[in-house]
Amino acid sequence: MNPVKGIDDRRNDYDDTQQFVSEQKQIAMMADEKSPARNSHRYFATKQLISLEMEKNMEKHITAPLKESDIKDLKAGDYVYITGTIYTARDAAHKRMYETIGEHKELPIKMQDTVIYYMGPSPAREGRPIGSAGPTTATRMDRYAPTLLDLGEKAMIGKGKRSKEVLDAIVRNHAVYFAAVGGAGALLSKCITKSEIVCYEDLGAEAIRKIEVENFPVIVVVDSEGNNLYETAIKEYAQK
Repeated sequence: MNPVKGIDDRRNDYDDTQQFVSEQKQIAMMADEKSPARNSHRYFATKQLISLEMEKNMEKHITAPLKESDIKDLKAGDYVYITGTIYTARDAAHKRMYETIGEHKELPIKMQDTVIYYMGPSPAREGRPIGSAGPTTATRMDRYAPTLLDLGEKAMIGKGKRSKEVLDAIVRNHAVYFAAVGGAGALLSKCITKSEIVCYEDLGAEAIRKIEVENFPVIVVVDSEGNNLYETAIKEYAQK
């Protein structure tokens, strides 16, 4: 999940990073296995090919705003590339939207089928639409997320675990929670082709932005059925 340069370059770099991650996973797994063949080059190569094929089958492309049929097909652990229009909002913007809802006023953006990326960018370099654009910790939005999901928001992009209230709201509204790679903001920004502030400009970096993305890489953490990658990964690790 390593987007850079043009579309082809982004894809090539992603494939290289994906292979590297897969290799590291296999190395870690083999270190724990008791099979006497674990150090065999043939054994390693076979497991690596199986892993890469599985990851390839888990790779999906979707367009935002999202359709319910797209979300239904997503499963926890899937690698997903998002292309289309999404919005950015962090805790300050969420708090303001939440207060607006409490005052029975109209929100500045349409929630139906919307994808919200928990991100506040750094200043853009000359010639670029946006600066570093890495995800922020999702728990900061947990107080507000269920309300927005009930209003039609279909996907959230952030990092880290979510509260039970958010998980319940995801299932209730057939939504999805994605994770973006933390610490890779400069690379992720290269998947953003346009950016404009649409409201709450006084919040600075935390203003709500409408951004256009192309093959923006994320992983499904919680799918519409409530399957949670963080939980399943821990269980799988404990069984090894």
